[in-house]
Amino acid sequence: PPPHHDIYSIEDLAELIHDLKNANPNARINVKLVSEVGVGTIAAGVAKGHADVVLISGYDGGTGSSPITSIKHAGLPWELGLAESHQTLVLNDLRSRVVVETDGQLKTGRDVAIAALLGAEEFGFSSAPLVSMGCIMMRVCQLDTCPVGVATQNPRLRKKFMGSPDHAVHFMRFVAQEMREIMAELGFRTVNEMVGRTDKMDTRKAISHWKAKGLDLSGVLAQPDVGPEVGRFQQQAQDHGLDESMDRTVLLEKCAPALERGEKVSLDLPIRNTNRVVGTILGYELTKKYGPNGLPDDTISLKFTGSAGQSLGAFVPKGIRITLEGDSNDYLGKGLSGGKIIVYPDARSTFSPAENIITGNVALYGATSGEAYIYGVAGERFCVRNSGVRAVVESVGDHGCEYMTGGRVVVLGSVGRNFAAGMSGGVAYIFDEKREFESHCNQAMVSIGAVAEAEDKEELKRLLQDHAEYTGSLTAQRILSDWDAHLGHFKRVIPNDYAR
Repeated sequence: PPPHHDIYSIEDLAELIHDLKNANPNARINVKLVSEVGVGTIAAGVAKGHADVVLISGYDGGTGSSPITSIKHAGLPWELGLAESHQTLVLNDLRSRVVVETDGQLKTGRDVAIAALLGAEEFGFSSAPLVSMGCIMMRVCQLDTCPVGVATQNPRLRKKFMGSPDHAVHFMRFVAQEMREIMAELGFRTVNEMVGRTDKMDTRKAISHWKAKGLDLSGVLAQPDVGPEVGRFQQQAQDHGLDESMDRTVLLEKCAPALERGEKVSLDLPIRNTNRVVGTILGYELTKKYGPNGLPDDTISLKFTGSAGQSLGAFVPKGIRITLEGDSNDYLGKGLSGGKIIVYPDARSTFSPAENIITGNVALYGATSGEAYIYGVAGERFCVRNSGVRAVVESVGDHGCEYMTGGRVVVLGSVGRNFAAGMSGGVAYIFDEKREFESHCNQAMVSIGAVAEAEDKEELKRLLQDHAEYTGSLTAQRILSDWDAHLGHFKRVIPNDYAR
């Protein structure tokens, strides 16, 4: 599976869950886990991290573009992972806080009944409904050559699609009918009554075959020894703590004129590192009313002073400008979606911003559009998976611009190792005054050259002028004061494919 560079611990996952819940408070946050040995411990951590749904995925599912070796030889059956997860959650009195879902080649009502008895209350179907609508499992989904018109954008091939939504509806009705018949035989009226009732499952026939003799399924069918006060299915909503957020306690009320009538609003507020994901619920409300285009630039201008918590300005849309005088923790501007973020040190600080860290790791991760100007050093993985943001920063740590696919990044000082690894789009400009950059750049997919084109020179100069104006960067001012002399120290990093 692809690496998620904003998750390196269960705490990081809990922060991501919190960020996503702020981005859409009405959405359920679903964490998908692969069925494997020890998945129950991970499921317990996910429940403690306040996920709304835990999905246990079996080994024999997979998209049509999955390698056949992965489909057949990686992972475990969903039955094993589901049983372990349900039992662990019940033993730790966490089961009542989360919905447990399972998937992986569910095809019949019997599959659904077994999943419910092992501990699931929601069930995922994919391959079977696709087949009901005409998929013939050619396994070329990623090639745009689907011969039956299911997984293709080619108009000629799409004409071959003979399926209908009714086919999937009829299939699911047959599954539901079989499930109702099994429930009636077992004496259950609702699915919730079935969850975890492994005492209703018989293994004698399953292990009478000569291949399965001696198979011990007691661990899979075990009933946790807990009292009746411990919930066996989801009965209470997770407390995500959104009502205590700065957005709901302060920002939404003060920004009401902008949200309701599009009027300009300016605020100057203190901030502490316990204030996480500031601006995200505000951005959600703005997008909900005005759509993806947001409001005109800087309609809502938020000035904060202090040390900001994690994920300041995450997913912020166009129309919101966040200025921070101080410093911030990890995930600054994660998923930035058109907003503007400006960070510079406290006016009373005596250190050199160009040599001191002002924001943590994974800043602007997965950002899609907007601007960011950071007068100080950013931590590791700056602008990873950036696909459209224009950012200026004094220096960055290791793995800068990794997997970047678009946008512009200007670094006015040193970079850490492995810069531009996997970078397939966008352009980076590095001020290499000490001529050390090439040894820190991963050149497997990129080329390094001078800033020679007039268009590039103009773009770079404009970014530096904005950076100097917004942050007061002395580095930017020094470069601009003798532009022609300093321009030669800049290196342009561009992906080889992007250049073509």
